[in-house]
Amino acid sequence: MAKDFSRSHRVAEQMQRELADLLMFEVKDPRVSMVTITAVEVTGDMAHAKIFYTAAKQSDSLQQGLEKSAGFLRTQLGRRMLLRTVPQLHFVYDASIDNGMKMSKLIDEALASKPEKS
Repeated sequence: MAKDFSRSHRVAEQMQRELADLLMFEVKDPRVSMVTITAVEVTGDMAHAKIFYTAAKQSDSLQQGLEKSAGFLRTQLGRRMLLRTVPQLHFVYDASIDNGMKMSKLIDEALASKPEKS
């Protein structure tokens, strides 16, 4: 039976904190601005990490900027976290916030068009 809180989960949480700090203060690429890391998933063998992010405005240039800075981020993670092997970073846009806002808008519209009972 797997542990409730495995090493990969602990590494993912620490990686999320460190990446947020690095993206805010260290990355100088103008394409990478106002990015929020929503989640990190690390494989069991620590070879790959999916970094889910959201931004005020999603664009291809933002994705390219993140992919371009992946090597720098990986190096800095290795120094900060003292890992023997640092996972390869794969950035994935997290559309769940956008979907939630759309659903909320649809619910509000449905409630507004509903006739009120007297």
